[in-house]
Amino acid sequence: MSSHRFATMLGAAAALAFLPSPRGLAQVPAVASGVQSAPTYADLADLADRAPLVARVEIREVIRLKPEQSPGVRVGMARVLVKARTRALLVGESVGESVSYLADVALDPKGKVPKLKKTAALIFTRTAPARPGELQLVAADAQVPWTQPTEDRVRAILTELVASTAPPRVTGVREVSFVPGNLVGEGETQIFLATEAGDPVSISVLHRPGEPPRWGVAFGEIVDQAARPPQRETLAWYRLACFLPAGLSNATNLSGDGEARRKAAEDYRYVRGQLGACPRTRGSAVR
Repeated sequence: MSSHRFATMLGAAAALAFLPSPRGLAQVPAVASGVQSAPTYADLADLADRAPLVARVEIREVIRLKPEQSPGVRVGMARVLVKARTRALLVGESVGESVSYLADVALDPKGKVPKLKKTAALIFTRTAPARPGELQLVAADAQVPWTQPTEDRVRAILTELVASTAPPRVTGVREVSFVPGNLVGEGETQIFLATEAGDPVSISVLHRPGEPPRWGVAFGEIVDQAARPPQRETLAWYRLACFLPAGLSNATNLSGDGEARRKAAEDYRYVRGQLGACPRTRGSAVR
């Protein structure tokens, strides 16, 4: 790499510190042990959802940047220039055989950059404008150690993301209403969600006398009473479990009288509990 090109990448190091992570991901302090937890489904989905180019690479060289070239680096981390060889393109139009990019990596217990040469990694990137052969990670830590199970998981996420039926990005709750039935204990709650592009998404909770609540999600105009809950660690589950609020806010449009509102709020909490937590090791998604 020429000295001019290397200087250009160093000049981009400051920008990397403030690079918006996918879904507005908030960074959390890293421990200085150098031990990184395996990425969760949500970690990988956060990255894949905003990365137009995902590749498996073999790291050929790692150059640690000086502190003055690494503004905003978290405690226990170091900013490095990575030179790598492309081994597989998981998604994206094209990528060169040799690529380079800046990344933040966890230090080992001695405060040194771990030996990454000849190791494989998955990178979630976009092409760097006007810099052929250089990539820009979608987040400072969007270089993930490669394992076959991790790649398989990422491929499954990418397959769902590019499908024509891909669930849209959910941004909140728009309206909730409960309609009682003719029998005691009978009724239905409908939860209409807000999405980034305005696509319709709704959740229905059905009550029948003597039966546990039955709920499902519909991605489309039709509110389908035969809808089912999403399977855990799928894109549909991720859209709901990782981005729906824990409870309804005062700003939520709740229809009906006091009892109907109470029942609607209760059913929302039920659905939220059924979805479960959205564990992350990198941070928490924020809007």
